[in-house]
Amino acid sequence: MDTCKPKPPLPDRPLISSPEADRLGGLFKSLAHPTRLRLLHALIRAGELAVGDLADGVGMSAQAVSNQLQRLAETGVVGSRRNGLQVIYRIIDPCVPVLLERGWCHIDEFQPKGAEAGSR
Repeated sequence: MDTCKPKPPLPDRPLISSPEADRLGGLFKSLAHPTRLRLLHALIRAGELAVGDLADGVGMSAQAVSNQLQRLAETGVVGSRRNGLQVIYRIIDPCVPVLLERGWCHIDEFQPKGAEAGSR
């Protein structure tokens, strides 16, 4: 998978516009679902998977997985191809694995006040 194209550092970019903020919010909203995050991690690990294999991996029906993948496809996160009767999915946005990795880094490092040390 390719990597994100180089961009200016955030402090050097103009203030995010309302339309850009709406698009970014839509992306984060599509990523902010535990099942979708699990599906994305499975795709990162495997490269690409059929809907049935993803469903088996996360313990859901193929129809439920297809519905979640459709949400991710609508925001340009995943793409698909047909292989006979199977639909094979893969991550098409190289920035998404970086977002997942950064988010995981955050939860590994940040412990909310009052949380027990062994709860992570």
